[in-house]
Amino acid sequence: MSGHWGILVSDPWLQNQFTQVELRSLKSHFMGIRRESGKLMIGDLASKMSRLKVVGENLSEEERASFIQDLYRNAEEEVDFELFLKVYLKLQTFASSRTGNSTKNSSAFLKAATTNLLHTISESEKASYVAHINNYLGEDGFLKKYLPIDPSTNDLFEIAKDGVLLCKLINVAVPGTIDERAINKKRILNPWERNENHTLCLNSAKAIGCTVVNIGTQDFIEGRRHLVLGLISQIIKIQLLADLNLRKTPQLVELIGDSKDMEELMSLPPEKILLRWMNYHLKKAGYRKIVTNFSSDVKDAEAYAHLLNVLAPEYTNPSTLEVKNPFERAKLVLEHADKMGCKRYLTARDIVEGSPNLNLAFVAHIFQLRNGLSTQTRQASFLDTLPDDTQDSREERAFRLWINSLGNSTYVNNVFEDVRNGWVLLETLDKVSPGIVNWKIANKPPIKMPFKKVENCNQVVKIGKQLRFSLVNVAGNDIVQGNKKLILAYLWQLMRFNILQLLKNLRSHSHGKEITDADILEWANNKVRSSGSQSRMDSFKDKSLSDGIFFLDLLSSVQPRAVNWGLITKGVTDEEKRMNATYIISIARKLGCSIFLLPEDITEVNQKMILTLTASIMYWILKHPNEERTTATSDSDSGSQMETVSNSTLDDSASDSSLEDNPNM
Repeated sequence: MSGHWGILVSDPWLQNQFTQVELRSLKSHFMGIRRESGKLMIGDLASKMSRLKVVGENLSEEERASFIQDLYRNAEEEVDFELFLKVYLKLQTFASSRTGNSTKNSSAFLKAATTNLLHTISESEKASYVAHINNYLGEDGFLKKYLPIDPSTNDLFEIAKDGVLLCKLINVAVPGTIDERAINKKRILNPWERNENHTLCLNSAKAIGCTVVNIGTQDFIEGRRHLVLGLISQIIKIQLLADLNLRKTPQLVELIGDSKDMEELMSLPPEKILLRWMNYHLKKAGYRKIVTNFSSDVKDAEAYAHLLNVLAPEYTNPSTLEVKNPFERAKLVLEHADKMGCKRYLTARDIVEGSPNLNLAFVAHIFQLRNGLSTQTRQASFLDTLPDDTQDSREERAFRLWINSLGNSTYVNNVFEDVRNGWVLLETLDKVSPGIVNWKIANKPPIKMPFKKVENCNQVVKIGKQLRFSLVNVAGNDIVQGNKKLILAYLWQLMRFNILQLLKNLRSHSHGKEITDADILEWANNKVRSSGSQSRMDSFKDKSLSDGIFFLDLLSSVQPRAVNWGLITKGVTDEEKRMNATYIISIARKLGCSIFLLPEDITEVNQKMILTLTASIMYWILKHPNEERTTATSDSDSGSQMETVSNSTLDDSASDSSLEDNPNM
C-alpha cells in the first residue's frame, strides 16, 4: 500500500489526527471487516469495533451502540473509511473520558470541550454563553441582524454554522487574532466558503490556546451541539481569564511574599491564580476553609458570601450567612453580585449543583469587575527586576500552543515549568516520531523524587541526539533546572524536525531524501516565480520580508482566490506592515495551515517563525497535489468558478541549508 496519506484519506483534518503507521493499521482493520461482511453499515460498527484499542477494551458493545446511534440516526448508512475513522476518534475520546485518562492538571473547561463527548448539553451553560455572546457581539455590524439569540432555542447552533459568529467570538477573547478581512461574510455562504470560515476558526482557536483535537469543520456544519458549545466554552473562559497574570495585572504581586513566590505565581495557570486570589480574600474575611476547586468547595455558597463581603461590603446582607439552606444562600449571593454590577454567568441552582464551568466564569468575572487588590503597586518593583524577554515569551507561546495542538494527555500552561519533569517532552517526541520513546523506563507524573525527573530528561536528551539535534554539553538536569535558553533551543529543533518529517512523508518522489531548509526556500521562490511575480526571499531572515508582499504572492500562487489584493497595503509604514502580516496569518489559517506565529514575527522577520510559516504553506499545497484551485469568485450564492492550476515541485538538487545561523537560536 502506498505511504502517501492522501491515498489513504483525503480529509485534511483526518490526516492530522493520525500518524502514517496508524492510518495503515486502521485501513487494514477496516478492509478486514469489509472482507468479512461485505458492505459495512453504521449499525454494524458497535460489534465490529470490539477489537480496536481503547474502544474495545473500555466500552461495552451496548455503550458503543448507544453512542453511535446518538451520533448517526441512520443505521443503514454505508460506512467508508473516512466515516470509520471519525466514529473511531469520537469513540476513543469518549472511552478515554470514561476511564479518566485525561490529564488532571488541565483546567476543567479545557477538558470538558474535548473529552466529555456525552451527547447531552447543559442548558444552563448554553444560556450563560448565549448571554455572553449577546452582550459582546450584539452591536456587531454583521451579526446584529441575528442577535440577540434566544437561549431557550437552538438558534445558537444554527447561527454558528457559517463560522462567522465563532470567528468574531475568538476576536472578542483575544483581539486581533483573526483579520476580519479574511472572514467570508455574506447573507448566504456556499459550502466552500463555510468550510473556509470553519477552518479559519479551528486554526485560530488553536492559536489562542483552545484544545480542538477531534473537532472538524463537518461538526460545525452539522451543528454538533456538544462540540460547538465546548469550543464556545473554551473561547469565553480564555477571555475571562485573560487578565490573570502579573503582566496584565501587576497588583497580583499583593498575593505573594518574595521573588521566589513570584516565580511560582508566574508559572501557575490562570485558574490556579484565580483560586489563590479567592483564598487570599477569604483568609482576610476569616473564612477557615481553603477553596481548591470551582465545584464542590463552593456548592454551599458560603465562600462566595465571604468573598463578596470583602470586595463589596457596602452591599452586605447579614442574613446571607445566617440562612441554613444553601440554595437560599446562593440566591442572596447572586443578589449581592447584581448590586455590584456583576453579570450573571450562573443561577443559584448552578451554584448548589457545583457547575465547574459556570462557577469559574462567575469568579473570573468578579475578578475582572473588582479584584480588591491595592492600586498602589510598590510590590510591582519585583517586575522591574525581570529581564526583558519579549522574544523568549513569544517563542514560549508558539511552542506551548504547538505542543497543545498535538493532543497530548498533559495540557501545557507554561513551557518553562511544565517540561521540567520530562514527561511533556517525551509525549511530544512520541507524537512527532511514534515509537521513539522507551516508555518502560519513563516516569509518569506526579513525580516526587528529583532523580526520576532527571531520568526522563536524560531520555529526552538522548532521543534529541538520536534525531541529530545540536545538544553539545547538554544534560537532562539542565532541563530539570529550567534552563530557558536550552528549552527553547530544544523545542525549536523538535518543531523544525516535525515540519521537515511531515514534508518528507508527503513527497512521493523524494525516495526517502531528507527535506532541508533550502528545499523549502527554493520551493517558495519557484512557486512565486511561476505565478509571474518578481518578489523573492534570499533567506528566512531576509529583511525585505517585513512588508509581507512575498507571502501574499506565495499564498496567491497556491490559491488564487485566497488573497483580495484590494485589501493589501504597500507595506511601507509599520502600521501597513502589521496590517499585511495579520492578513497573511489569517489567510494561511483559512487555507488550513496550523501556525502559531504573531504578526510581529513577520514584521520583525523572526527567522524561526518565517521558516515555520513557509513550511506550513508548503505542507498544505503538497498535501493537496491534485486539488482544484479556485480563481476569483463572484459574490453569488451559487458557488465559485473552479479551474486547475499547475503545482511546481521541489528541486531535489537544492543545497543543504539556508539557515545560516546555528539552528539552536
